[in-house]
Amino acid sequence: MSAHFEELNTASLKIVPFGERHLTPAYVGWLNDPDVVRFSEQRHKKHTAESCDAYYRSLVDTPHLYLAIESIKPPLGHIGNMTVAIDPVNGLADIAIMIGEKKAWGKGLGLEAWSAVLECLLAEDSIRKVTAGTVAPNLAMVSIMRRSGMIEDGRRAYHLLVDDAPEDVVHFAAFA
Repeated sequence: MSAHFEELNTASLKIVPFGERHLTPAYVGWLNDPDVVRFSEQRHKKHTAESCDAYYRSLVDTPHLYLAIESIKPPLGHIGNMTVAIDPVNGLADIAIMIGEKKAWGKGLGLEAWSAVLECLLAEDSIRKVTAGTVAPNLAMVSIMRRSGMIEDGRRAYHLLVDDAPEDVVHFAAFA
């Protein structure tokens, strides 16, 4: 998945570079919805159209990828995003996902998007390891990482506070 990445198609999804057309009130709303960002560090920020635009623009002309996940089955459309932080010097890619559209939850679309991007990254000659992490109580994300073939790659005990309780951060990896 190089800098010229244009589109990745799966059975139910189109994964495309995030663009200005994805900067919608619904997208900003996802980032301000406590249910959507419950396990994300985004929960500590108030998001606006301007802050989302600034984040989007901060990734332009970098090796990193900011991807929009679009359902090809109407009426869902744009249902979430993925980021891929690429460390070209070390051959690493760290991926993250957010399915913001609650109507898309529980349908396996997160796993479908994750698996497709993971497979694409591992096929790149320049990527030797793909990593990801989440807080341990985020069972849906832990399941996605495991079901996509990633293995547990480390744990930081009692690292982040979730609902005022210290929780482990679990790291996963897949190797080319």
